Amino acid sequence: MDFLQLLSWACIVFTVGMFSTGLTDLKKMWESKSADNIQFLPFLTTCLNNLGWLYYGILKRDQTIVLVNIIGALLQILYIFVYFHYTKQKRLVTSQTLAAGTVLTVGWFYFTAFLPEGDTRLSQLGLTCSVVTVSMYLSPLTDLVEIVRSGNVKCLSFPLTVATLFTSTSWVLYGLQLKDNYIVVPNTPGIFTSLIRFYLFWRFASVNQSSPSYKPMHI
Repeated sequence: MDFLQLLSWACIVFTVGMFSTGLTDLKKMWESKSADNIQFLPFLTTCLNNLGWLYYGILKRDQTIVLVNIIGALLQILYIFVYFHYTKQKRLVTSQTLAAGTVLTVGWFYFTAFLPEGDTRLSQLGLTCSVVTVSMYLSPLTDLVEIVRSGNVKCLSFPLTVATLFTSTSWVLYGLQLKDNYIVVPNTPGIFTSLIRFYLFWRFASVNQSSPSYKPMHI
């Protein structure tokens, strides 16, 4: 097994593991018969991101990207269906899903109808997917600022932080091997945000051990 193939398997294993962290929320909804305190938009935006990267993988003919994002999209669709079943805000969830579907349809029409096949379509799609992925990695930074102020890291998931670090690192190395900046650049922030979270775990560990109580949050 060469190094590229090893990285490919690492990307698959770590990314599927990261996507599978949503099974915890799925279990909560199943046991409580409620979607209260569970965020819906992360499922929806991750699904859109998966479908965008799936299209990129198909155009690039990269089986690693295709396989990972097929699994990721199927998992997010499962989470969305279960959330819709248990939520009390079905009208809001429906409108958000329809809006996401409209964005996906318009995007697909633009890339297939207005852009020629080949490098132009691939590069613009890669740039779009990269921007979306970077924004998803950077979106929790505002929550991290609040954590620094409060000194409470119990709202952070340590397993998810570990999974994100390994996933981002494996994709960066994979992208470097392929000389594909559209893979390298969007995954680099995942490494930095994970390292920031590790620092916060270390910095506020003693504070949280002495804290008598806390209210769970989701990031």
